[in-house]
Amino acid sequence: MSRWLLALLALGAASLAAQNSGNPQTPPDSPPAQLKTVHPQPATSDKQEVPPEEDSSLATTAYSFNPLQSKKDVVAGKFYAKKGNYRAAAGRYREATKWDDSNSEAWLLLGEADQRLKDKNAARDAYKKYLDLAADAKNAADIRKKLEKLK
Repeated sequence: MSRWLLALLALGAASLAAQNSGNPQTPPDSPPAQLKTVHPQPATSDKQEVPPEEDSSLATTAYSFNPLQSKKDVVAGKFYAKKGNYRAAAGRYREATKWDDSNSEAWLLLGEADQRLKDKNAARDAYKKYLDLAADAKNAADIRKKLEKLK
């Protein structure tokens, strides 16, 4: 037990020494970093600027009109639906609708995925949006029947 403790202490001391050797020492005639004066920048606007998020997984996506990305998300959603992963498919279809709100295929597939996930409200909303976009589609009567069943 004591050998393990000594080994851990030695390893910790070695890593601490490696960290200290990597940091250059400041010359003795320069003032310490805490005492250096920083001149404030004049405010150009009343709004505070938010610094960018460093962790890319936490950063929010700014959606703009991008039909190519919408089609890519629909293709990926179809892949997930074919595998039986309707939660992932619905997520991709939602992404597709955010990139292109007029993508009727994405709204239809989102309604079907939400229906498979037993989310009646989301499926109803997606089907309604599909019918708004493609009221004269061949399957509009079938979608209206699905809407009646979801009520």
